[in-house]
Amino acid sequence: MDSSIDEAAALPGGADRAAAGPAGGAGESAAREAAVPAPGPGPAVPGDRPAVPGDGSAVPGDGSAVPDDGSAVPDDRSAVAGVGSAGPGGGAEPVAGERSAAAPTSLSPSRAGDFMQCPLLYRFRVIDRLPEKPSEAATRGTLVHAVLERLFDVPAGERTAPQAKALIPGQWDRLRESRPEVSELFADDPEGLRLAGWLAEAERLVERWFTLEDPTRLEPAERELFVETELASGLRLRGIIDRVDVAPTGEVRIVDYKTGKAPRPEYAEGALFQMKFYALVVWRLKGVVPRRLQLVYLGSGDVLTYDPVLADLERVERKLHALWEAITQATRTGNWRPRPTRLCGWCDHQAHCPEFGGTPPPYPLPVGTAGPGTG
Repeated sequence: MDSSIDEAAALPGGADRAAAGPAGGAGESAAREAAVPAPGPGPAVPGDRPAVPGDGSAVPGDGSAVPDDGSAVPDDRSAVAGVGSAGPGGGAEPVAGERSAAAPTSLSPSRAGDFMQCPLLYRFRVIDRLPEKPSEAATRGTLVHAVLERLFDVPAGERTAPQAKALIPGQWDRLRESRPEVSELFADDPEGLRLAGWLAEAERLVERWFTLEDPTRLEPAERELFVETELASGLRLRGIIDRVDVAPTGEVRIVDYKTGKAPRPEYAEGALFQMKFYALVVWRLKGVVPRRLQLVYLGSGDVLTYDPVLADLERVERKLHALWEAITQATRTGNWRPRPTRLCGWCDHQAHCPEFGGTPPPYPLPVGTAGPGTG
């Protein structure tokens, strides 16, 4: 199966790909979907997790303790936008520093992950649209993703590690042009020493990719593909898939690049949530269950694969419905509970969080009547 997918042609039903939304452009997560970070793990506050109908599990956030191997450090491009990437599930992306409250209207893997990690974080990002500072890790993730996307613009024989590394300066310039706030990361680095080290790490990540996959044998059907579908319930799901490979036989492989380390085995299920989300969207759009889901961890040089079956996607769909019900309830009541985990150390909103002695902004939506829309 893998060798045939390496000769990928076109996504089944590609003629109607417009139904899946416009393709992404520069590879910057925050600008493309407004964010598609992987779900953040973290135990729930006892007693605040409704059960998922039909599968006996709990609303996402169950059984996903924070890894202690460093893999939980945000590295997925979610913090590149100066507003914390609140787009999917919360309307249009706001300008940095603006507060434009809105009820959520759809769900992406990143926003599902926010709610699983901490309902209050979801509120701050999706409803309050509080600004967030860019981080070096997330920005480097965006840069590396852009390089890996652009490499496939050149003929197969020219897709070499030196060629890929040569793309880094130009993509960094493009990123600074589209997101001027990322330049602030190195404002206190007048001699450019930290920047040089940061770019060197990006080079190492790009170079490591060539030990994990052979781009000369790959012809992706899609890169940075924006997908969107509406379930029968009216819930809209959105996301951006890093790469889609399709075999001549029609088998589909969904690939996602991670610039962090692979999770420990006991946390693999949490890592696969994002991929199963994408598989569900592809299945609902195209009627095709992807043959393989593949996570490529450039930070540790690991590849995690999973071959889903229809029952997997049905379980994810039930879980997302239960999650959306919880989001709807919180939106209507204004009750967004903080859920402290070790990830709190990377949160920009401690000043507004009761767990750190802060006070959330006044809730900007009507309480008791309005809930998330689906249109």
